[in-house]
Amino acid sequence: MSTDKHDNTNLRSGKDGSYQRHDSKHRHFISASETSAGTAKYPVEADRYHLHVALACPWACGTLGMIKLKGLDEVISHSIVHPTWVKTKLDDDSDAHCGWAYRSPGDEPLPNTLGHGSNVCDDALKPDTFTNAASIRDLYAIAGDFDGPYTTPVLWDKKTNTIVSNESTEILKMLNKEFNSLSKNPDLDLYPAEFQEEMQELNDKLVYPKVNNGVYRCGFAKSQTAYNQAVTELFESLEFLEERLSKQRYLAGSTITWLDFRLFMTLVRFDPVYVTYFKTNLKRIADYPNLLGYVRDIYSIPAMKEVINIDHIKAHYFTSHPHLNTFGIIPVLNGPDLNVPHGRENM
Repeated sequence: MSTDKHDNTNLRSGKDGSYQRHDSKHRHFISASETSAGTAKYPVEADRYHLHVALACPWACGTLGMIKLKGLDEVISHSIVHPTWVKTKLDDDSDAHCGWAYRSPGDEPLPNTLGHGSNVCDDALKPDTFTNAASIRDLYAIAGDFDGPYTTPVLWDKKTNTIVSNESTEILKMLNKEFNSLSKNPDLDLYPAEFQEEMQELNDKLVYPKVNNGVYRCGFAKSQTAYNQAVTELFESLEFLEERLSKQRYLAGSTITWLDFRLFMTLVRFDPVYVTYFKTNLKRIADYPNLLGYVRDIYSIPAMKEVINIDHIKAHYFTSHPHLNTFGIIPVLNGPDLNVPHGRENM
């Protein structure tokens, strides 16, 4: 099951108007065990791999968060794109693709693809200085992929100049385990064996299809029936999670896991973006005391706080789909204050 797609070439619908995702295409693995045996195509090495991310994208943001959590900043480098999608082939009027592009801090502000708005190039941007790709689409082209979709995250091999993986769930697993010999936090394991089966089932049946992807199914639905089904499943799931988290600190009890970070990445975007933009306005996360405390709890982790950029999150969604927001107006709300003490330490 793919969970990575965040690119306008992926905005496709089924016959019933429901939003549907493409599968990830690039799914190779970096293996510590094969590295030690000398048989790995992609061995564990310091300063060989590079992560391309959009801070607005929940999937990409999660992989960067894992790098921070595991203390791999000096082992795996990264780049950060501008949050506003732009036309990726300026010299070809027949090519309508718009997507992630690189800019440098202090560059001229970017309008949306209709020329509206003025979205700053802030200090959070980090252009790709290894391939000098101007866009994520250009990066895929260097790797020989001219069809896309051109999504983030992208785990890149600087030695062979190609894509290792663009599937965030698999990148997370690699970062969690395979680089432990180079990690500052090798004992941190977000995939504890005793909870893995339960967390995978919770992800596959509820968190991913009805929440992570559920907000997109609401926002990009092209029929009332498809929207009604998606929004019903979304809020039924939030009620279930609110009840579960009223009794325990994390989804697996007192142990934090990868699934907490996947859920957090959606919930932290919910009030500032999805309530308005994706029409998920039955309730806010601020209306769920346990979900709100849970978000504040995870946000209090320094590595998580470091990768959450509300400006990039809001700018991307509200400026990158002109058919949903023609003039690229960015609403003022940033959501609830996440720096308020969460009070969940003793749960």
